[in-house]
Formats: sequence, C-alpha cells, structure tokens
Amino acid sequence: MTQNKVDLFHSSSDPQLDLRLLFFGKEKCIPSHAWGPGLRDSYIIHYIHSGQGRFQIGDHHYDLQAGQGFMIPPGTLVHYQADGDDPWTYSWYGFAGVQTKSLMQRAGLSSRQPVFDIFAHGAPERRSESASFESFHHELVAAREEKSRDVLSLSILYRIMAELIRCSPDEHSTFAGPPASKDKYIRQAVEFIENQYSQRITVQHIAREVGLDRTYLSGLFKSRFGLSLQRFLLEYRMTRATELLRNKDLTVSDVSRSVGYTDPFLFSKMYKKTTGHSPTSMRDQSNSSGNSPGM
Repeated sequence: MTQNKVDLFHSSSDPQLDLRLLFFGKEKCIPSHAWGPGLRDSYIIHYIHSGQGRFQIGDHHYDLQAGQGFMIPPGTLVHYQADGDDPWTYSWYGFAGVQTKSLMQRAGLSSRQPVFDIFAHGAPERRSESASFESFHHELVAAREEKSRDVLSLSILYRIMAELIRCSPDEHSTFAGPPASKDKYIRQAVEFIENQYSQRITVQHIAREVGLDRTYLSGLFKSRFGLSLQRFLLEYRMTRATELLRNKDLTVSDVSRSVGYTDPFLFSKMYKKTTGHSPTSMRDQSNSSGNSPGM
C-alpha cells in the first residue's frame, strides 16, 4: 500500500476565471509506486519534497529528486514512478483557466520541457523558494477551514505560478525584467489578444497594434510558441470558449459572440476543427464528468 497524506480541494469558483485550483494533494510513495502510462485532463504540477523517481513524457524520461518537479500538460501521455530504494514524496496541484497556457509558457514549461529545478539558477537565493514550495500544500490545507477559502486558495495558486516563473531559466522569462525588443513585441501582442479576443480582431489588427509586419510578427510567435500568430489567436479563443461552454446559462451563440465570432455556425466549425469536438458535445462532456485528483 502507498503511505500517503492526501488532501483534495475541488473548487466551486466560477469556471470562467482566468485561473482556478481544481485539486491538490500530497503523497509519500512506497518503493516503485507508479502511475500511468495515462492522460490527464488538466494541468498538474508535481513538486518533489524528498526522495527520487523517474518521469516520462513521450519518448523522453527524467530522473528527478528533491527540489525538482514536473508539469503534466492535459491530453499528453505520461508515466512516473518512485525510486525502488529512495521513493519520493511529492505534492501536486491541478489547475485550469484561460491564462494557464500563458503562465506555463512564462515559466518555460511545456511538453518539450516539462521539468523545473528551483536550485538550478542561482542556488543561494533559491533557498527561500524551496521553503515556499514546501509550504504550499500546508497552506492550502489550512485555507480549507477559512470562510474565504476560495480567495485564499486562488492567492496560493498564483504564488505557485509566480515561483515557477521566478525559478525558470532567464531565456524563458520573457515577461520579467527589461525585455529584448522581440520579446517586447510578443508581450504586446499577447496582451492585446487577452484584452481584445472578444472583438472581431484579426492578425492584421494585432500587427498594426504592435507596429510590425504581420508576417514578421507571426514568425516571432512561431519561434517562441511553436504556433503562428493566427493559430495562437485561434487557440486562445477556443480555450476561452471551452471555459464559457461550462456555463449552462450561455447558449452556443452567446459563447460564439463572447470570443469574437458573430456567426455561430463558423464558430462551431472552427471549434470542432481545433478541439475535435463540437461545442455541444464538449458542453455535455464537461457537465457530465467531474475533476479527478492527480497522484
């Protein structure tokens, strides 16, 4: 049996929030305890408090120990296993929201780079960050007893995001410190999309806003995110639409208009092309399935 201490939190907050905590927990694993291969339906961060183990995503595997951690992206096949002699103890935090992908990008975390190390960049000053990661689970447990538990839990989740961004390699922290000129243009474009995606904006509007040729700006996005500017805008809108579809009070037409599409038929076509599901089937899935804790 696994020796564990599991504390779960299912958020009752508005599903339209930019960021929300879905669940969290902590576990002291028995030797060789494993999960997967399998998929998760939300982002999950694991932080290793002690011991060691192996995390595998796709064809890549990582041997990890205390002070390190890994990010599981949704819909990605992963497998992880505790060491047979020195099994790890880890805490995990599952989260979602329209800002999630952007925050993970700022932290330099992706399916191609899913691992973080709080001591890897400037070891002496990282000791305080270790203390932060050690305390997050305890703080979330304590927050459950408070009347303001939803607000407290969200504030702790934002602190987790802040620490991940702070301990990321400098080249990934495109939003921290004085940005290089290319990163500045990317930041301006992303902020414009975040603020204006519900309007009928196009790639040309975005390029004009930041003062660059649309082809050049799209190339910057391709280099930074692996997506063209047009694809980035589309995926951002559809991610936001998925959040809105969980609200039963909104019709598909309401959601369509809310993410910049005046034609609900075009919206439905683009949504299915992007996600593989129609808006109606996605809504049915969201309303019929619960959130599962990560371990």
